[in-house]
Amino acid sequence: MEMYYKRKGSGKLLLLIHGIGSSHRSWNRIIDGLAAEREVIAIDLPGFGDSKPLPGEVSIGTLADAVTLFLEENNLIGIDAVGSSMGARLVLELVRRGGVLGSVISLDPGGFWRGWEVPFFYHSVRLSAQLVKGLQPVLHQLTGNTISRSLLFAQFSSRPWALPSQVALDELRTFVPTNTFRELLYNLAYGEKQRGLPVGAARQPLVIGWGKQDRVCLPGQANRALRLFPDAKLHWFATSGHFPQLDVPLETTRLILEVTGGIYQPQGKEAPVGVEQNKELSPLLFASIAVMIGLGLLFAFGSSRETQVSV
Repeated sequence: MEMYYKRKGSGKLLLLIHGIGSSHRSWNRIIDGLAAEREVIAIDLPGFGDSKPLPGEVSIGTLADAVTLFLEENNLIGIDAVGSSMGARLVLELVRRGGVLGSVISLDPGGFWRGWEVPFFYHSVRLSAQLVKGLQPVLHQLTGNTISRSLLFAQFSSRPWALPSQVALDELRTFVPTNTFRELLYNLAYGEKQRGLPVGAARQPLVIGWGKQDRVCLPGQANRALRLFPDAKLHWFATSGHFPQLDVPLETTRLILEVTGGIYQPQGKEAPVGVEQNKELSPLLFASIAVMIGLGLLFAFGSSRETQVSV
């Protein structure tokens, strides 16, 4: 199984798996800190970044098969792993299968939404990608501007105006609705539900990290993830959105090194985040979604008209 990957550092091996519409560059804010103590392998999943698409179905199941094959062929079975978003659900699936990974950190995993959260996730992400595709020619200017960068990242970051412009640009360059993206997004929302493990079945340390200001995988979903993976420890990122590696890179680096180094001390018991808190979405997010819906429909309608004219 061929996958592009970036390898850096020395020490205990550590695998990094990005989310949907992203690439190995998603880890750029923390990879140097990790590489100071670990040999890091940041992959591009099939169909993303510089890796070729899978020939058939694209789902969590087929991606888990592909990652397992990649690890087997490169003598990496048992490697510690970190996943982000869709990649976080992917590492949980590999934990469920057993015998593939060592210690695992799952950062804001997808797949634990219910009811209205499903179409909210699907349509907001789909329209965001459609918009970003149309904006590719001017992304450099937009990510360099604090206001437009804040609108583009309002759903994904707790402090989008503080993101370095190059980090924002790297993320959005790959966040486009390719065939792989569209099929995987649909399967994430409406496909097979994530299965879990009984108590005591997880043989290696497992920590699920969640941003308390996540507006993609809403914080109330963390309780559902823990019910499916009762051996996991939950780590709250108090000031982070959906991507802790972007919003709180130092805290994320520390968590990863502590968990994989066997010295992680779980946080004190906190009150669970109720689903009702998920409805407290910020005005900036509502404004951003409204802009994305309008522009996304505009680009989609424009593309449709161009196709009809050309025919």
